[in-house]
Amino acid sequence: MCGIAGILSHTAQDDGLANGTTALDPNQIKRRAASLKAMQDALLHRGPDDKGAYFSPSYSAGLAHTRLSIIDLSEGGHQPMNSQDKRYTITYNGEIYNYKKLRSQLELEGEKFSSNSDTEVILKLFIKKGAACVQLLRGMFAFVIWDEQERSAFAARDALGIKPFYYLKTTDGLVFASELRSVLASGYSSKKLSKRGLMSYLLRGSVAEPATLVKNVKMLPAGTHLTWKAGKVKLTRYWNIGFKDTHGSRFKAVEITRNALEHSVRAHLVSDVPVAVFLSGGIDSTAIVAIASKLSKSPINTYSLAFEDPEWNEGDIAKRVAKHFGTNHTELVMTAELAKPLFKQFLTDIDQPTIDAFNTYCVSKLASDHGEKVVLSGLGGDELFAGYPSFERLPEMIKKGQLLSKLNFLIKPLSRSLYKLLSQRQRRISDALNNSGSLSAAHQSLRGIFSVSEAYELTELICKKAPKSISVSEPRHQTQADNISHLELTTYLRNQLLRDSDIASMAWGLELRVPFIDRVFIDQISEITANVRLRSGKQLLIESVPELPSWVVERPKQGFRFPFDAWFEKHWQDMPLPASPKWIPLKPWYRRWSLIVLNDWKARYAK
Repeated sequence: MCGIAGILSHTAQDDGLANGTTALDPNQIKRRAASLKAMQDALLHRGPDDKGAYFSPSYSAGLAHTRLSIIDLSEGGHQPMNSQDKRYTITYNGEIYNYKKLRSQLELEGEKFSSNSDTEVILKLFIKKGAACVQLLRGMFAFVIWDEQERSAFAARDALGIKPFYYLKTTDGLVFASELRSVLASGYSSKKLSKRGLMSYLLRGSVAEPATLVKNVKMLPAGTHLTWKAGKVKLTRYWNIGFKDTHGSRFKAVEITRNALEHSVRAHLVSDVPVAVFLSGGIDSTAIVAIASKLSKSPINTYSLAFEDPEWNEGDIAKRVAKHFGTNHTELVMTAELAKPLFKQFLTDIDQPTIDAFNTYCVSKLASDHGEKVVLSGLGGDELFAGYPSFERLPEMIKKGQLLSKLNFLIKPLSRSLYKLLSQRQRRISDALNNSGSLSAAHQSLRGIFSVSEAYELTELICKKAPKSISVSEPRHQTQADNISHLELTTYLRNQLLRDSDIASMAWGLELRVPFIDRVFIDQISEITANVRLRSGKQLLIESVPELPSWVVERPKQGFRFPFDAWFEKHWQDMPLPASPKWIPLKPWYRRWSLIVLNDWKARYAK
């Protein structure tokens, strides 16, 4: 896993240089070189093993890279990487799990390779296939390929959005990077807050792509590629989630799911360094451990967090799972005293504010401290197999909303006049009732941090200007359950869990892989009908992994989180209490957390 950054430009002076009629201003060269170095320096934590930079002959393109060596540990994997004729240059972040198969196919077509890296496979595949190359890649990735002859660039991000890609369109070019703070380090971006991004953060606790917290800086949407030429940007979506009504047999569904999951875990174990697993003791991570243990030739290493308070502690169940499958297990018992300095360091390491990520940040440090470079995570199981309460609660909310819709003429004026007397939970419910029938609005209400009115006022208070309202789009699958799965995958998972996992693991130079969030796996199980795939309690996944111990399956679901409410009240009282209007309460804990993290980030990066 790595960090990428770059600066592309197109000016009249650049045109003259390409035609051999002018020379680029030395001061302009120095500025671009200094900006690129600052961007690279901001990404060194993502790639502690190596770094490199490239400038095209015309200086129209500057590409930078920081490398975490996972596949081909030799200098042959150094980036940015040039094609043999020097026409194309790539800077790439990610892992392509089917790169050996793709390489073999290319070799049959006459291609010769000078390294064993997946980077060279992507580069040669693009040269032969163009933009269509992304359809052949199985893995997580964000990359840019510069074409010196056409003076154009092609960028792509993986189908599910596991790897980040931020970009800023300037008057004459494009600035891009793996992290927002790297774009800010370039000096090309303003530091003005995006009202849309801020409103999004306050509503959900994370910024929904393509927005960011910085005005004019965007995130390339998942499953999208970008072309840049002569200062113009074109986005093309190449993949969407599509649920089909093909397989309704439970027996067939179990067969499909088991084969697909084994295939995905096997692919995610491809590495030139050992691969460990984050183990919480829940169904998803235990399923990954069960299959990885079967496929691995040697005992795998597992890592987990534990707490002194039994109300929060999952350490005992994780240790029992580890013993059951014979893993080499390591746990860290977290206390308020141990967590506090880590939390302060966490604030300096995050890229954008979030109400999550600290758990992954801490367990990633644990794994990194023990020499790990790659870990597997069970992220995605809840979204794909109906593990969240939302699969039961949202249909109930929609039914109640439809029943009350006839009273909207009373509810709307009533909620406006008495709104400030409602509890924070009642305000979010009011948002859903005012959009009765909208599954997206109900989901936002269920997952929300602040209500729409609260987020609106806080945004106006922080930005000194009223934001525009944010509309929510509705998924359009055949069943309500599929629509809920879609919302969990494209909002909560994509904008929060995956992004948090990337930034929290890369802060410690650790690559985190997610076998459930694999395009091939999802394409295969998406053909299973919703009434089978989304049976309550992840029944399909449980039946597909019979190795799961009964004491894991029968254990009540316990969402993993830190006891922040107790810590804020007893141990972290010196943490600053953010300012907010009196009618906007900062309890539960995650409201206070969201503003503490936001204020710290804003002081570092924004105006």
